[in-house]
Amino acid sequence: MSDQVLFSIDDAFEQLSPNQSPEQPALEASTPSSSTFHRYHIETQTTPDIAPFPSKFRVRVKKHGLIGMLLKELVEYRGNFQVALSRPCVYGVFSRSVGGLAPREELCVGCLRCTVQYPNIVQIYPNPERQRLGDSFVKPDYVDTIMYEARDGRVPVRGAGYRGLFGGEGWDGLWTDMSEIVRPTRDGIHGREFISTTVDIGEKPAFLRFDEQGEVVGSIPKVITTQVPFLFDVPTYTAQSKLLLPILSEAARQIETLVVVPIQSVIELSLTGEHVVPLVAPESLSWLDQGSWSPRMIMFDGWDQECFEALQRRFPGSIVCVRVPMDTNLVELAQQGVRVFHLTANYHGYAGDRFVIDLILQAHQTLVDAGVREEVTLIGSGGIVLAEHIPKAIICGLDAVALDVALAVALQARFSGECIDREMASLSFPRLNTDWGVQRLKNLAASWRDQLLEVMGAMGLREVRRLRGEIGRCMFQKDLEREIFCELVEEGSGA
Repeated sequence: MSDQVLFSIDDAFEQLSPNQSPEQPALEASTPSSSTFHRYHIETQTTPDIAPFPSKFRVRVKKHGLIGMLLKELVEYRGNFQVALSRPCVYGVFSRSVGGLAPREELCVGCLRCTVQYPNIVQIYPNPERQRLGDSFVKPDYVDTIMYEARDGRVPVRGAGYRGLFGGEGWDGLWTDMSEIVRPTRDGIHGREFISTTVDIGEKPAFLRFDEQGEVVGSIPKVITTQVPFLFDVPTYTAQSKLLLPILSEAARQIETLVVVPIQSVIELSLTGEHVVPLVAPESLSWLDQGSWSPRMIMFDGWDQECFEALQRRFPGSIVCVRVPMDTNLVELAQQGVRVFHLTANYHGYAGDRFVIDLILQAHQTLVDAGVREEVTLIGSGGIVLAEHIPKAIICGLDAVALDVALAVALQARFSGECIDREMASLSFPRLNTDWGVQRLKNLAASWRDQLLEVMGAMGLREVRRLRGEIGRCMFQKDLEREIFCELVEEGSGA
């Protein structure tokens, strides 16, 4: 190879800015001057619910018993109204002028102090309407957590500590390394040390080849840099309204990430911009003729080699991402030139009868064994509904995740039955307001990013790209149980 020069792609990137690829600039930062350095930050603002949200508890007061008790105390305390009308709730459940006759159930936290003091008068019950939120996978507690994050953009912290199980099915069977006591200075939230959440999505060849004239021979890097390791996936068919899609698009633009939108909606709603990724299928390729711009990334739904190659020829400067089920053989597609994959599972996190954890691990390891993992970008969606699921999915092998149901919950969507897949899921939204919806999604993104920073800070990692495939930073419940109890099971069966 006397007429060519071969060197690592890492050497080539040293001559580029951290957020820029040779082909395309990074997503524009939302600052007045791009030459002025600024630390990435998502602005949060308290954004109350636009529709009534059911309280967690129901407060049942026996009104006749309460009135009788008050009259008795007035006599006992000789008409001292201040003492007789004092209320046992420090959270203000009985703070109205009529006190317990009209309790403020939305303030009840279930401490049961009132029930302990006056069991014959006050009883606290779980609100059945609250228990019907979400579905069998997106549990009411998940909905409650997402709503809290979307209102204020804060990290949900319980003063009494976590009161749930420390293991279970799905994502609960994967535990992350949280040894922050050993590495306390890796704190990206409070600014003592910056932790990067930037990810690169695109084609990253292992080497650049140059001829004697210095011209590139072969493939070159085409990368989009996003400031967070999550993008917004296309919503369900029932939720693709003229109000929802612009909200997702504008929120993605302000967060400096990407949003996947069906090509028909891109054209009809004029949703253009570097952050918009049109979703096309073989039957909708003709819609691309109506677009007057060249998208930075195109997502192709399914696999058709002729259509894939036609898209590459037509948009040589664009990244073509292939959207396929998570149990697809990726090595075969990688050998045919695919470098960006969007791996999909249903909204409950299953592809067939396997959960996404096993599928992501398998996809990642298969590409590692084939020697092409560093050249490929893996995006995954399905079953990711809490902030903790993002680092867990990246640890298993994804570069970035695509959010779906969690975004709908943040916008107060109500489920009609089980929300399993994009084709059959039925979601209903309140009357959406664009500014309200954009801020809710920004709050959610800020909260989730802060929680990601907490996880990486505890691990001593300074950038999220180093978290990918780092399974040494996690523990699998089933593996630990096998190691601990297998001998006991064998002895028991032998006996």
